Amino acid sequence: MSDLQISLLAIGALVVVGVFLYNWIQERRFRRRLSEAFGDKAEDVLLEEAAGVFPGQVRQEPQLEPEIELSLPAGSTRDVPGAPGIASPGPRRARDPGAVLEFDDALEGIAEIQADRAIPEGIVGELMSKLAACGKPARAAGFNSESGTWEPLDRGAGTRYTALRMGLQLVNRAGPVNSAQLAMFSDAVTSAAAKAHGRASVPEAQALLQAARDLDAFCATVDVAIGVNVIAAEGGAFSGTKIRALAEAAGFKLEPDGVFHFRDEHRQTLFTLDNHEPAPFLPEQIKTLSTSGITMLLDVPRVTDGLDVLDSMVDIARGLASALGGRLVDDNRVELSEAGVARIGQQLSSIRGAMERNGIPAGSARALRLFS
Repeated sequence: MSDLQISLLAIGALVVVGVFLYNWIQERRFRRRLSEAFGDKAEDVLLEEAAGVFPGQVRQEPQLEPEIELSLPAGSTRDVPGAPGIASPGPRRARDPGAVLEFDDALEGIAEIQADRAIPEGIVGELMSKLAACGKPARAAGFNSESGTWEPLDRGAGTRYTALRMGLQLVNRAGPVNSAQLAMFSDAVTSAAAKAHGRASVPEAQALLQAARDLDAFCATVDVAIGVNVIAAEGGAFSGTKIRALAEAAGFKLEPDGVFHFRDEHRQTLFTLDNHEPAPFLPEQIKTLSTSGITMLLDVPRVTDGLDVLDSMVDIARGLASALGGRLVDDNRVELSEAGVARIGQQLSSIRGAMERNGIPAGSARALRLFS
């Protein structure tokens, strides 16, 4: 091969590499412009987990644990702060259209951003994406400079926020917030404030971590699920079709998680009916399924009228036991007597009392957030 041919090949390779680099740079610029204009697609940090028994929740028999007295700050539930010269509106439910979020400094680490001009939507979108990646539920509100009101942060609202407020939940059933999650939250806020040429206020990390540990320790003492079982006679089994017919007649509904839920008029799960064996009640398999028993569970911290709900659950369980020809027993396969139910009721009342004294009534908005 001559020197000329080698030179031509080298020049051709350089041209190809140059075209590739040029296209790559143009694509990067295009994507950056799109991100600045619309923000990255992310989960809505305002959405909360649906009410219901937490998947993978550890089943416990109710026990009287040593109580941990948890002092929640007086007036800890508060709405978003007013912008300078503008009064904050009163708190309203976050799910109502245009409603103001209530932030709770007993349950959340709260940060703020104040800017002198509207914060670009791209910065808001990036902040929301980072909040969603923090590993704990996060909420956010923005001060709408057009209407002069605070509102749940809306990634499609345009460049109209001059102030932002964010809350990172300190505890849920996955445990307390850790230092890495809190650092991600603080970094997301300070980065957004810097890009918006605004001022950031972030919570002190060590105080929040200690508060989260204390709150989680209390939650562990009251996080109890009460279970009753209907079991078949020795060597017997219940058919899936009969279980489904009886459960639906009693007011249960089979849901995609493979569990029957008994819900109230607000769609809140009061108790559930599950297979006593590992296989879930999947709609496509229940016709051929048979099992040695069923289990009904009451998630104590998430139910408001615990004693009434317990009575209803036991009554339905007795009816199912009679219709199926089974026995109503506890987790030790001991016949569940009236005295046994009364003891469970006393323990349930003790748990509810501890929650009430610590400012987290069972079934309240606080409890539903913590025990999710």
